[in-house]
Amino acid sequence: MSEWALEVEQLAKKFPGVQALRGVDLTIPRGVTVGLLGPNGSGKSTLMRILAGVQRPSAGEVRVLGRRPGRETKERVAYVPEVEHLYPWMDVDEALRFTAAVFLDFNPDRAEEMLALAGLDREARIGDLSKGYRARLKLVLAMARDAELVLLDEPLSGIDLISREKVLDGFLRGHRPGETTVVITTHLVREVEPLLDRVAFLKEGRVVLDGEAEALRAKRGCSIEDLYREVFA
Repeated sequence: MSEWALEVEQLAKKFPGVQALRGVDLTIPRGVTVGLLGPNGSGKSTLMRILAGVQRPSAGEVRVLGRRPGRETKERVAYVPEVEHLYPWMDVDEALRFTAAVFLDFNPDRAEEMLALAGLDREARIGDLSKGYRARLKLVLAMARDAELVLLDEPLSGIDLISREKVLDGFLRGHRPGETTVVITTHLVREVEPLLDRVAFLKEGRVVLDGEAEALRAKRGCSIEDLYREVFA
């Protein structure tokens, strides 16, 4: 078994008229929580889609849990995209049962615990939920799995300020620390910083700085949030 959860080498992705990724190099060990940070247009979501196996790179190599992205890795990776992907005609209970049927690693006990934490009604129709509650449901469906790798693309988008701390504590800190690798993209650097073991800063499709969060704080003499401002000013 590879010691790395993710291995990315000279990864590139080009869309018509846009070079989204430009030779990304990144390795992430197993069992850590990583912040993939950068402004809009830096390539974060594109990289996450490639890691999740829902988009192919234009060039370069990617290894997810020791394998190239594909059917097998999708079964071992929980992915929460930034875009809406839930079926609006389903209710919450149907979404839970659908996820349990698709993914064998779905943990019903954890789902029940997190459902209560999120304040979600099983009978609520997804199309009638607010953006914030849909964001909570997406997290429940992903974090209720015993996945080896969890990819969270802007998971706090739409969740109000008062609820974020509860969500972060309950959903991220409580999810098999040291066993599951979690990669988070977010603009809310201050709120997720206490959770991060490592960070990688992405700018114009390239990783411009990465390393252990504590080592970077000690070396630069500032918080990750302040370092973010310095890198992207």
